[in-house]
Amino acid sequence: MGRTALTVTTMEGAYGDYGANEADVAMAAADVGNGNYWVLKEGDVLLAHNTNVGAQTITIASVADKYGRSGNIAAYSIGADEYAVFGPFQFHGWRQTTGWIHVDAASADVLLGVLRAP
Repeated sequence: MGRTALTVTTMEGAYGDYGANEADVAMAAADVGNGNYWVLKEGDVLLAHNTNVGAQTITIASVADKYGRSGNIAAYSIGADEYAVFGPFQFHGWRQTTGWIHVDAASADVLLGVLRAP
């Protein structure tokens, strides 16, 4: 199977028309077996929440940037019931050839959400 897509939440912005539930972030359990992805737009931010009673890890795969450098966010530890935020991500260094960004977590107890500016 392929990676599981994450839903992107586009923020309303400072003057948005905030109706019921419009500011809610779509969070999904990490797909431990297949990994997750979303179609990257520059400036996207990843929010991770570890709902487990023990620390869990998350890895975000990089690609070589225009200078040939790469640097995964590898096995970043998120403590019990903690949140972590990553980004904003740029195309250079993060966008896979598919246009995706790849995320892997050690447990389905890690909830993932993507925030995008309007």
